[in-house]
Amino acid sequence: MKRNKFFQIIGLIILVVSVTIATNYVINKPSIDDGKTTSSFDKVPASYASFKNSSGAGDTDFTVAAELTVNAVVHVKVKSEVQGMRGYSGDPFFEYFFGPQYRQQQPQIREGAGSGVIISEDGYIVTNNHVIDNSKEIEVVLNDKRTYTAKVVGADPNTDIALLKIEEKDLPYIIFGNSDDLKVGEWVLAVGNPFNLTSTVTAGIVSAKARNINILNAAMKIESFIQTDAAVNPGNSGGALVNTKGELIGINTAIASQTGSYAGYAFAVPSSIVQKIVSDVRQFGVVQRAVLGVEIKDIDAELAKDKKIKTFDGAYVARVVEESAAEKAGVKTGDIITNVNGVDVKTVAQLQEQVGRYRPGDKITVDILRDNKKQTLNVELKNRQGNTNIVSADVDVDILGATFKKIDDKVMQKFGVNYGIEVKSVAKGKFQNAGIKSGYIILKINNIKINDEKDVETVLKSVMDNGEQNKVLWVTGFYPNGKTAYYAVDLN
Repeated sequence: MKRNKFFQIIGLIILVVSVTIATNYVINKPSIDDGKTTSSFDKVPASYASFKNSSGAGDTDFTVAAELTVNAVVHVKVKSEVQGMRGYSGDPFFEYFFGPQYRQQQPQIREGAGSGVIISEDGYIVTNNHVIDNSKEIEVVLNDKRTYTAKVVGADPNTDIALLKIEEKDLPYIIFGNSDDLKVGEWVLAVGNPFNLTSTVTAGIVSAKARNINILNAAMKIESFIQTDAAVNPGNSGGALVNTKGELIGINTAIASQTGSYAGYAFAVPSSIVQKIVSDVRQFGVVQRAVLGVEIKDIDAELAKDKKIKTFDGAYVARVVEESAAEKAGVKTGDIITNVNGVDVKTVAQLQEQVGRYRPGDKITVDILRDNKKQTLNVELKNRQGNTNIVSADVDVDILGATFKKIDDKVMQKFGVNYGIEVKSVAKGKFQNAGIKSGYIILKINNIKINDEKDVETVLKSVMDNGEQNKVLWVTGFYPNGKTAYYAVDLN
């Protein structure tokens, strides 16, 4: 009896095992499909070990952005005149004492090229200032080979942005995106004409934001570049940096390279700055630049230790300019500016970018840390000359790199003068190049008496508009110590 029960159990086990094997065979039965063996495991959805909402490089489609932008990026060709000097053989004894003698050649024509971005259907084009600077002729070639002569609407060396115009309608154009929304690691495309290879598209990621590379040589430069590893080469300058939606989020401007060709990193002016420059130039003919009136520096370990600062974020105020917007608002030397109108600023470049978005007369809030305690100040921004007036498009005094103020009555009495204007400060610009220092009192420019800044503008405009190749301001004046000084300010 027991023996029969044992065999029944064994038989049941064998039956269960047989059914299991048969079932598994049916479910995972190999099948032949065009020579490829598959199984039910292949039908199970697979995913990478990441969050469901993440995307890899393989998920990004660049074709839409390329199609939306490639026809709106143009080739900008320029011709400019350069003065040449050449040596000639003279008296060898004379040259022994005084060096080789030179005479001026006829102006030589130099050709250059870059890129530009059409931003409106009626022919407004953004490019870099350095692409068209000092040009005599500007030719724009569209992607479909149509060619136009372009005129310069306005240019701003402080941001290296220029606005051109061609006479045409119904042109393809790129819409502006918001560069503030860019994230480090986000995919971007660079579109331009490197090495005269028209309509070239390269891809990369945003490597950093608010990068200052100290490349611009201007009195009030704003460097807060988008850094990317998309390949950019000579000829890309002025071209588009776009996101994967095909929106313009920057103008490609520079590369970090020891050879002059792409070596890993490129830099673009953010669209937030570009839009401000374009808007001002179209409306006023010249950029309306607002300033706080402070000298600032980034906070490093040495400064933090020396000044007992508990943060590395923000811009340290090294000096507050007299009668400036910052002074009037209550900013003091030693303050740390951490926020502008609700936007946190961690570096000098970020602060410059934020302030650069506003015009003189705009009212903003500025957060500061004073003695490591937060305060919020209300600021009415001014222009570089210390007022809120609209700057005329006729002439931009900023090229001089100087600010001015009325002469002190005591100085006028001491030196017996009843006219003139004092140079309040000097930064990068024509005055600094000529050697003029702050405190210098200008009496005459080109033999015309100067009473105020308006007189400086008038003389500057007359020189810039006279059509002569050599544009010079002959400045007469003296310093507070009584020393007379004469300067030739080269405007070329």
